[in-house]
Amino acid sequence: MNSNTPYSSQEQLLGKRLATYLEQGNQQLPYEVTERLRAARARALSSLRVTQTEQKNADDLQVQSNGSLRLPFPSKPHDFYNLVVSFIPLICLAAGLMLLYEFHNDQTALELAEIDSALLIDDLPPQAYTDPAFVDFLKNNSPQKD
Repeated sequence: MNSNTPYSSQEQLLGKRLATYLEQGNQQLPYEVTERLRAARARALSSLRVTQTEQKNADDLQVQSNGSLRLPFPSKPHDFYNLVVSFIPLICLAAGLMLLYEFHNDQTALELAEIDSALLIDDLPPQAYTDPAFVDFLKNNSPQKD
């Protein structure tokens, strides 16, 4: 077995004993069963490799004194490149939000300017729009849609 596996020597010894016992019984099994067992062993080994990779990734995390996790600063140039590239979506999102904010402000300003120019060009004075009697007049004389 691998010397860098996270298992103790007793577990490794038990695994070796079980493997030899199963190999002896494997000699008497039909071909279809041995092929299914071989495929199951391959799946088990691949899941062990994934678990070891996950363990390595978990070891890369460092717990600080206040309980928060911190990734170590990249030491290799390509790690630094990956770190910089991973911030590109965040920068694009922030730029998009800023553009949307500016566009919304421009649209609001244009709408307000249009209303102001309509009020200034109109024959009625702006005080007429705040008069309650004029509002009632507009409601009663508005054209009804058929």
